[in-house]
Amino acid sequence: MRGVMHKFPPVQWAVSDQPVPYEDALAFMEARARAIYEDGAPELVWFLEHPPLYTAGTSAKLDDLRDPSRFPVFDAGRGGQYTYHGPGQRVAYVMLNVGQRGKDVRAFVQNLERWIITALQSFNIDSGPRDGRVGVWVDRTQAGGPLREDKIAAIGVRLKRWVSFHGISLNVEPDLEHFTGITPCGIADPRYGVTSLADLGIPATMADADIALRDAFETVFDSQLVPVPGPLQPAA
Repeated sequence: MRGVMHKFPPVQWAVSDQPVPYEDALAFMEARARAIYEDGAPELVWFLEHPPLYTAGTSAKLDDLRDPSRFPVFDAGRGGQYTYHGPGQRVAYVMLNVGQRGKDVRAFVQNLERWIITALQSFNIDSGPRDGRVGVWVDRTQAGGPLREDKIAAIGVRLKRWVSFHGISLNVEPDLEHFTGITPCGIADPRYGVTSLADLGIPATMADADIALRDAFETVFDSQLVPVPGPLQPAA
């Protein structure tokens, strides 16, 4: 939040207006993380969208890739299982120095959850984490009906020398049918599905989501977000 004193130094943020190929994003994140832990480059939050694709985390099970020929599949190197990225989904990659932010991985992941939950409150959406199910979920159980919960955001991170990369993905208005090519995050129980802001009846644009995410980040991570000066560079 502007004009507020923060505990940690400012964090750069950038927005890519065109879909970013996954290989390019991965190479950039690795280079920027290296620049942070080796050269003290500024931390960075990067907002982007990807073309339709599936990524496999380190715990991915091949049986959960239901339609391997549908979209390109990438080995992400992050924690977690299979997930989908595509247009209409806001991906936020976070390259943060967790070593200087308490050296507590569990607290860091909880802050990623709080970041999403706080942003969703801007749209009057009540969401939260669930034991044994990674990500942020919305309860859609109808009165007197069976349990129904849908995931609205995924989380998957990797740390190298206490610097994070990868991050979160928030479903703004993606094609939810694209998720059917995988078992998202390995959860096959029919009580648990996938949703988005649009699916919940929230007519939010990507710019609306970005504003909510920026404000929530400054609150949860106690750092001001400042625009990247000039073109996005790994060691900028």
